Amino acid sequence: MLTKEELPDCPVATTVQLIGNKWKLLILRNLLARPWRFNEMLRSIPGISQKVLTDNLRALENDGIIIRTVFPEVPPRVEYSLSELGDSMRPIIQSMEKWGLAYQRMVRES
Repeated sequence: MLTKEELPDCPVATTVQLIGNKWKLLILRNLLARPWRFNEMLRSIPGISQKVLTDNLRALENDGIIIRTVFPEVPPRVEYSLSELGDSMRPIIQSMEKWGLAYQRMVRES
């Protein structure tokens, strides 16, 4: 989680700092639908490497946006899901999706 000293003055900059790269947004897009396991998420996001996915999942977990659940099984099963804080970003991601669809439609019609 960000410290008080790390918080930008601008609230938009705060949001961008937390979820502002394309990988985090695609991870959140997936997690809005349901919990995901690591390998299925890796396969669902074209172009992301295992290391980059791991780093972004850790960052989102450290910021309190996602929850990592380890099930006591052999072999261990790990699932990632949105925390309550992460789920509160649902309207932001849905607005981005709506805008993106409108933009795609405009480009296709021109």
